Amino acid sequence: MSSPSSKAQEAREAVAGRLREMRLDAGITGRELAVRCGWSESKSSRIEHAKTPPSDADIRAWCEACGMPEQAGDLIAANRQADSMYVQWKRLQRTGLRRLQESGVPLYEQTRQFHAYCSNVVPGFFQTPGYATALLSSIARFRGTPDDVSEAVAARMERSHVIREGDHRFAVLVEESVLRYRIGTPEVMAAQLGYLLSAMALPSISLGIIPFSAPREAWPLETFTIFDRQRVHVETLAASIKETQPSEVALYLKAFGNMKKVAAYGADARALITEAIAALD
Repeated sequence: MSSPSSKAQEAREAVAGRLREMRLDAGITGRELAVRCGWSESKSSRIEHAKTPPSDADIRAWCEACGMPEQAGDLIAANRQADSMYVQWKRLQRTGLRRLQESGVPLYEQTRQFHAYCSNVVPGFFQTPGYATALLSSIARFRGTPDDVSEAVAARMERSHVIREGDHRFAVLVEESVLRYRIGTPEVMAAQLGYLLSAMALPSISLGIIPFSAPREAWPLETFTIFDRQRVHVETLAASIKETQPSEVALYLKAFGNMKKVAAYGADARALITEAIAALD
């Protein structure tokens, strides 16, 4: 896979390329387009070379200048998609962590089928208040965000009602390392692992654990969640990436399927969790 930031840039370049082709098809120069739009020729050049992202108004003006106003809607949608593909955490979390938790509620409530893979921490909808507090506190300290951890934890717990309410299904994979990483005190980890055992009993949840000893066809990846096989949210240290292109979604579904083949389920998965609890002593 190419890096998330480079893929976002590729999407911006695709929009810029479509705008350039539109100008060429209209048979006008960059200078003439600038005159028709009422801006500088250098701005036209920056937009065409993906140096400056166009606004919605810029795209409408460009399409009008080229005599193709009907193209504006699709181009605006593509431009917005490119802009949202790669969003830095510092932008998402600048007012604290609570609002970010709350912003995900509509998507969680409308999603019927979740595919989630976690290589580093327990998935958010399985987290206990103690575990979430320890994790979000460390994130807030690291990023220097406003201290609203208590409110963010409450919002995360509220968002997690989807595992027990409504028509939702969860296919979840975690690496065995997730069970062993110490997030919080041993007591916090014991409570969290115990909650995983109880969550596994819910009929809506399929939880697989990839053992350390499993032969790997797919290497450990960054954490990601697939919503209704239509969009993927990927989490890196620097940013949150959203993918909606069918080919990209299919790539993550393929990776999920490959990792699922070597995951432990049922009694074998419970044994891995109970071993991790015992190791806390």
